[in-house]
Parts: sequence; C-alpha cells; structure tokens
Amino acid sequence: MELRQPYLLFLGDVRDQLAAKVAHGLVHWRRDWCVGQMRLPGCGADTGVPDLSIEEAAAKGARTFVVAVANAGGVLAPSWIPHVVAAIEAGFDVASGLHVRLASVPEIAEAAAKHGAALHDVRHAERAFATGKGTVRSGRRLLTVGTDCSVGKKFTALALEAAMRRRGWQADFRATGQTGLLISGKGVAVDAVVADFIAGAAEWLSPDADPDHWDLVEGQGSLFHPSFSGVTLGLLHGSQPDAFVVCHEPTRRAMRGVEAPIPAIAEVIDMTVRLGRIVNPAVRCVGIAVNTEKLGEGQALTYLDRLAGEHGLPAVDPIRFGVEPVIDRVAAEFPAVSPRSST
Repeated sequence: MELRQPYLLFLGDVRDQLAAKVAHGLVHWRRDWCVGQMRLPGCGADTGVPDLSIEEAAAKGARTFVVAVANAGGVLAPSWIPHVVAAIEAGFDVASGLHVRLASVPEIAEAAAKHGAALHDVRHAERAFATGKGTVRSGRRLLTVGTDCSVGKKFTALALEAAMRRRGWQADFRATGQTGLLISGKGVAVDAVVADFIAGAAEWLSPDADPDHWDLVEGQGSLFHPSFSGVTLGLLHGSQPDAFVVCHEPTRRAMRGVEAPIPAIAEVIDMTVRLGRIVNPAVRCVGIAVNTEKLGEGQALTYLDRLAGEHGLPAVDPIRFGVEPVIDRVAAEFPAVSPRSST
C-alpha cells in the first residue's frame, strides 16, 4: 500500500466524534498530510482542519480522498457514493478503512477504471496468514488493551513509540486497525482477518527482533466486549506481549454499541494476565492510560493519582500529560533485555 499525500478527509454525516476517529487520528499524528475535511449536512464530528469542497481541496494539492470514518459493520453509506465518485472524477485516489471494498460498488469501480484512480482498501490484507503457533520469539512486545472499544489504544501505542524513541530505544508501532495503517503505512487490520488466523496475523506483525527491540502493538476491542472479544484475544495470543497497558475512558458507563457495563480496570488486568500467560507466563501490566478529555485538568490529575494508588501502577493521559511514567516502569521491569526462555 502506497498512498499519495496529502489527504482530503471525508467525514460524511457521522453522528459524533468517535465515529470520525480515523480522521482524528490522522490529524493528530499526520497533520501535515491533511489538507482539510469534507462534511455533509448533519455531521456531528469536527477535526478542526479547514472545511473544503472536493474542488477546493484539489486546488490545494490534495491527492487522496480518505473515507475517514469508522462505523458498525464498516459500511459505506449509499449517500456517500456520489461524493466518492466526484472525488475520483476530480483526479483523486480513494482510501477507505471500511469493511466494504471500494471496487465492490459499481459506480466507484467504473469511475476508477475510467479515470485511472487507485482504490485503497486498507482494511483488507493483500496476503494470507498462517494460524498462530505460540512459538517464543526474540525481542520485546507491549500490547495496549482496553476496558472498551475506542478508549485510546492506538494513541497510547503511538505515544509510547514516540517516547521510547526519544530515549534512544528501538521501538516500532505495529498497526492493527485502519487508522493505524493510514498513519504508519503498514500493518494489518485484524478485524478483517478470518478468525482462525488472527493470532497468526499478529505473529507475522511482530516477528523475531533484536533482544532490545520493542514492538508497540495497537490493541483492538476489549476482552469483555460481547461483539469484539474474539479479535482482542487473538491479538493477545498472537502478539505474545511481555507487557501491556490498560486503556480506559472514565465517563463511559456502557460499552460502545451494546448494553454491557464497563468492566473494572482490575478485572481487565486480571483477565489479560490469566489469558496472556497461555503464551507468555511472564506477561505483566506496566501502566494505565486514561482518556481524560471530558475531565477538567485538576479533576483529571486527581483521578490519575487515585488510579495509580489503587493499582500500584503509573496512570497517565498519553495525550494530555505524556507517557514518561509508563516508560520509567518499563525500564525498571525490563532492565536486562534478553530473549525469553521457551521453558
């Protein structure tokens, strides 16, 4: 996959900010790639970049029209199709992280063929994967896990990568979702992998590495989410993490899209350790990452201090306050890096 930059981000008429998390991720981590956003009437999301029409974005040099939304089922709304076609006719390539393949829509396929546009379905892997084997691999891995979907697992992994690199560590973000793929340009969207091969895909994504190298694996879903726990478990077993960080949003009372309650952070830590020990007996939690966006600064700091005291772990907001305490914990927990024994 090689996408032409810069991007025009299409938000359609999504109802809230979370539904536009692809766009928000791109603006946060690749602002210089984002010329602007295109929103339809009724859109409830805003990334803060300029609102542009297709023609205005083309005049500013945009080259790829990114369908920058995430929704249940990964569907392309019929009302969005004319706008995708218009972008192709204006000379854009199109990238989408939805489940539906762009070329499966006749109008889009015909326009792309006529105008020579590239269609990038970033959610769909261009290779096959083996089943997971659970074989011990060299190098170190950290997985972000969540109390729910959309709680900051990607942002946390990216923040950890940046902080580790600032310290001179070998570290690479490993994308497992469509936004991460658009940010990093590589990875695999595991929610589009056939269930039997999720663990194998995660093994492929985080292969043998130097003993002091860290893979920061982007987590997906939650072990407690009725819809997506299978993806989460496949990632846990395939990535075989040495360490994990629990990600949480403190104001949410029910899991996104279902009526199930949010599990306690202690429950997530306990379950992740119990299931993670199947492939790595030494797996451990090294921190808690909290999205405190809906809390005032003082309230957020008090909340993080309370969590740290309750769990004996560093508690941070990666975007608001940084992840240095978590990196300090990783350094303390893994002072002598060497490949794990297979015994």
